[in-house]
Amino acid sequence: MKGPINIWRLIRIGATFARTGALGEVLHAMNAPPLVRVTTRAVSWTFAWVGKRGDKSLPPVTRAVTAMGPAYIKFGQILSTRPDVVGEELAEQLQYLQDKLDPFPTDVARRMIESELEIKVDDVFSDFSDPVAAASIAQVHKARIRATGEQVAVKVLRPRIERAFRNDLDAFHFAARVIEVLLPQTRRLRPQDVVNHFENVVLGELDLRQEASSASEFAENTEKDAGFVVPLINWGLSSRRVMTMDWAEGIPANDLEKLRRSNLDLEAIGNRVLHLFLAHALRDGLFHGDMHQGNLKIAANGDLIAIDFGIMGRIDEYTRRVYAEILYGFIQRDYKRVAEVHFEAGYVPADKDVEEFARALRAVGEPIFGMDASHISMGRLLAYLFEVTEKFGMQTRTELIHLQRTMVIVEGVSRSLNPHINIWEIARPIVEDYIAGAIGPKAVINDLIKTVKVLSRFGPRLPELAEAALINQAKPQKEVDRARPLRAMGYVALGAAITLAAVLIEALL
Repeated sequence: MKGPINIWRLIRIGATFARTGALGEVLHAMNAPPLVRVTTRAVSWTFAWVGKRGDKSLPPVTRAVTAMGPAYIKFGQILSTRPDVVGEELAEQLQYLQDKLDPFPTDVARRMIESELEIKVDDVFSDFSDPVAAASIAQVHKARIRATGEQVAVKVLRPRIERAFRNDLDAFHFAARVIEVLLPQTRRLRPQDVVNHFENVVLGELDLRQEASSASEFAENTEKDAGFVVPLINWGLSSRRVMTMDWAEGIPANDLEKLRRSNLDLEAIGNRVLHLFLAHALRDGLFHGDMHQGNLKIAANGDLIAIDFGIMGRIDEYTRRVYAEILYGFIQRDYKRVAEVHFEAGYVPADKDVEEFARALRAVGEPIFGMDASHISMGRLLAYLFEVTEKFGMQTRTELIHLQRTMVIVEGVSRSLNPHINIWEIARPIVEDYIAGAIGPKAVINDLIKTVKVLSRFGPRLPELAEAALINQAKPQKEVDRARPLRAMGYVALGAAITLAAVLIEALL
């Protein structure tokens, strides 16, 4: 029955987009061919009466997505980080998608907390407020722990939200398959992978233990970062559907009027936002994946306080090096090296011409560097870069796109606090330090040490691994038996030598 149900859901989505006036914008962003546009419009307008009206005060796309409900709002938020899929203009609309829904009753939240944590709310908390924030997946209450007097934020999942999301996920997967069939040009963007990525993010958010874990890891990584605070998790009052953490007291970063009246050094704070984001991404490979103004507060002493860790970005060490080299190449205006890095990483098909790609990258970078420093925009660079990657058939790298898009959002936050910020001046020392540590001679030695250590752990198993391989060869069994003791001694000696080499190299460093 899922097939017919998903077809009906798809029709209703189209009807809602038609009724809210968003259908044309979406078809344009998807670069749909004329036949698909006509057919989609005809079906959608035929069933427009079943579509939802939405809030008329919102822009069309935001209005349609909000009207469809929590899963669609969250999907819209994820797509706002993928301008390569929906286009810059649509991504800009989705970036400011409303995530403020009507809260569910406080007494329901209290019952859920008592059921999940097996406690009595009034026994544990001396104060427990009505919702202070309500989003697509959960809502937050301010509370005070009776035993310690500590103020905390208690996040509670919406009732029955898991089932609602799983039903909508089926529709998203179905829609992605339909899009790939009807719009072959979108296959390069891998719509089904986009939905899979969304599913992984959402399933993680539906288990608040995962968010708590990310927040805890992020707090450990950033513990020594001056002027940056991650509220600590109270694990004893957290579970799958409830998360409790320190209350973050500060001025929201989007309350610019209050910030200007606060006498804080907003220029320095704006620079720090960008500086810290780059440090987290390159140094740790773990960064706040939704670092907009609503998820940042500024304490009375000027510290940045991050909140909401449902969407975190992760990039492996190799991808960090690639990204750093690409960014450093643009900073140095070494477009040939930027092109070579793309080919070395396998981002561009090997049959393309590296020199031609370098010329295309120069056309991306030079107009930007010709601007006044305060007007250089990562957003503009990203928009041009997407045009070039499409021309050269680059495969989409979700983690890299997420990193780049989050950097655009962070740049916007920084500029709101410091309109004259020069992003390259902020980025250069961080990227140069990372390059020195990750790509220079010391990095090569560290890589060798790691390799030797991994090999040394196999030392005790080398004889049996080698023996198993040799037994599979077409040799008389007697020869294998005669050679076995000598081989075993040889491989044990090799393992010991590898281990000794690792120790000596590490000692010399």
